[in-house]
Amino acid sequence: MRKLITIFICLISLSTQAQLKDLLDKLPINTEEIIGNADIAEALREALDQGIEKQVDKLTQTDGFYKNELVKILFPEDIQKVDKALRNVGLGHLADEGIKVLNRAAEDAVSEATPIFVNAVKEITFNDAKNILMGEDNAATLYLTDKTQTELYQKFHPVINASFKKVGADKMWEALISKYNSLPFTKDVNPDLTDYVTKEALEGVYTMIAVEEANIRTDISSRTTDLLQDVFAMQD
Repeated sequence: MRKLITIFICLISLSTQAQLKDLLDKLPINTEEIIGNADIAEALREALDQGIEKQVDKLTQTDGFYKNELVKILFPEDIQKVDKALRNVGLGHLADEGIKVLNRAAEDAVSEATPIFVNAVKEITFNDAKNILMGEDNAATLYLTDKTQTELYQKFHPVINASFKKVGADKMWEALISKYNSLPFTKDVNPDLTDYVTKEALEGVYTMIAVEEANIRTDISSRTTDLLQDVFAMQD
């Protein structure tokens, strides 16, 4: 009798273990316990670094800004009348050249300032990494913008100023504005082009990083490392 009771208890134990195993097998895996915030943060840094390498580098090439409609720098809104007035008097070529040198300065500046931007990305700590991962397609870029824009502006500004001189934008714009100011019935303008192009160049950098971030979030083939694949699979 005692042997029968023992066998019965063993059978119940085995049955319970089998049911428990079956239940555990059916439970969803908690990926957050497997992939920690440190991994998420590192994957986001990888995504931003990839954006810089694949997209921002394009901006440093000749026509990187000028022929990219996403980031092409046009006349500031408050002096678009310069463009219109010059074209009205047959000086459209001068206006076109003025726009081109603005973009040339941005292309040149981004080439020199990209290492600064890369370092800024490496120093970022994503305390709210999970929220960024599960956010909008440009959530990491927006976070990066908020954390780096002021510092990068201060570093881009002198580079842009030097770039104006390097590509001849300062002389070109001096001639262009002087020509406009000499036209009858116009109000003289004296725009701060260094400030304007600095802001536009930064906007272009962030725009192109956002393009790559969106690619990584929506296109599995853009996740070029195991970490990117594992982490961004959580938001799919």
